[in-house]
Amino acid sequence: MYWRVGIAWTRSCVVDLCQNQSFSSGLLGSDETLSFYGYIIAYPLQDYGGIMSALGSDSWWRKTLYLTGGALLAAAAYLLHELLAIRKEEELDSKDAIILHQFSRPKTGTPSLSPFCLKMETYLRMVDLPYQNYFDGKLSPQGKMPWIEYNQEQVCGSEFIIDFLEERLGASLNKSLTPQEKAVSRAVTKMVEEHFYWTIAYCQWVDNLEETQKMLSVSGPLSDLLKWILSHLTGGILKREMYGHGIGRFSKEEVYTLMEKDMRTLATLLGEKKYLMGSKLSTVDAAVFSHLAPAMWTLPGTRPEQLIKGELINLAMYCERIRRRFWPEWFVDLEDFCYSDSTEDSDSHSKLPDLGLYSGTDTFHDCTHTHTSNTHTPKDPLSPDSDPTGHSLYDSDMDTECSEMDQLKC
Repeated sequence: MYWRVGIAWTRSCVVDLCQNQSFSSGLLGSDETLSFYGYIIAYPLQDYGGIMSALGSDSWWRKTLYLTGGALLAAAAYLLHELLAIRKEEELDSKDAIILHQFSRPKTGTPSLSPFCLKMETYLRMVDLPYQNYFDGKLSPQGKMPWIEYNQEQVCGSEFIIDFLEERLGASLNKSLTPQEKAVSRAVTKMVEEHFYWTIAYCQWVDNLEETQKMLSVSGPLSDLLKWILSHLTGGILKREMYGHGIGRFSKEEVYTLMEKDMRTLATLLGEKKYLMGSKLSTVDAAVFSHLAPAMWTLPGTRPEQLIKGELINLAMYCERIRRRFWPEWFVDLEDFCYSDSTEDSDSHSKLPDLGLYSGTDTFHDCTHTHTSNTHTPKDPLSPDSDPTGHSLYDSDMDTECSEMDQLKC
């Protein structure tokens, strides 16, 4: 009876002959054994003159060719098995872990040019849930970004993701809110995501397309061309979607007027409070922060930057408060808090490192902070890290952060 050797495509049909087997090669009439690695399958052939029968009558070079081909096939099968094993190990490691799919980090220090991606990652840090970033560019089945995977379940849309995490993992920032505050929180979130978002996106991807193009993270010999194509494609899609939404049917001046009204509304709602709904974080803060971030850090010299770093300085203090607490690796120059017509090259900003699996537990483990009172007098010149009232931008009650984090974990 003769036997044929072939590649096993599934583990279930593999005859495991061990990873290191020896057999007599018969090369040049010697008794030398040949060792090889791999997994092979074997099944009997009918006695009608198969490959192995031909091998016995062929010349030595034909035997060498057959055996070499078999060894290569076995090696390929082994490599395939190892790759599948690594893939399976990665899948096992993702059990009970949140996989966050989002766009790649831009070249500047900002974590994302997408407010919704930044919102979702900031929210995960706020509720202190470990997660794994996947910058594969793969959109959800609904064609959206960001989206998450959790124990083989896929959830798309930031609102649905938050609802899913609250139901499955008990993560909630709104437990202390009254029904009326929850209603206000939702109304503000919808204003930001369904109205203010379009005006900021217009400023980012239409009115300042060339500056945004420089921030895209694309590598390779044709990176400049690819960035040009990607940025113009995104800008074109945005204009078409804005027109369908209705806000894109207005002039540039009218779009900026709507943007300014939304920003002034947010500044009025915030007032002198630490966060939108009071002294404690809530879900609305993740949304508002992520949509104000472009005005703070990715739109130099534009009208939204002038507003947030000038007249609406309380919004700048609010953004910096959240950035310092939940994004310690996000480097920001203190001079960014003073609006200036002269802008520096975006490449001068430090690149945000990919931290992989993130958990805020270690970040806020050490809760010992030393504070000194602010000693500014009216005669003292205001420093770049101060607002017009003389209060420090970093005066954010950092000594209470740890107690709040402990409450979130309860």
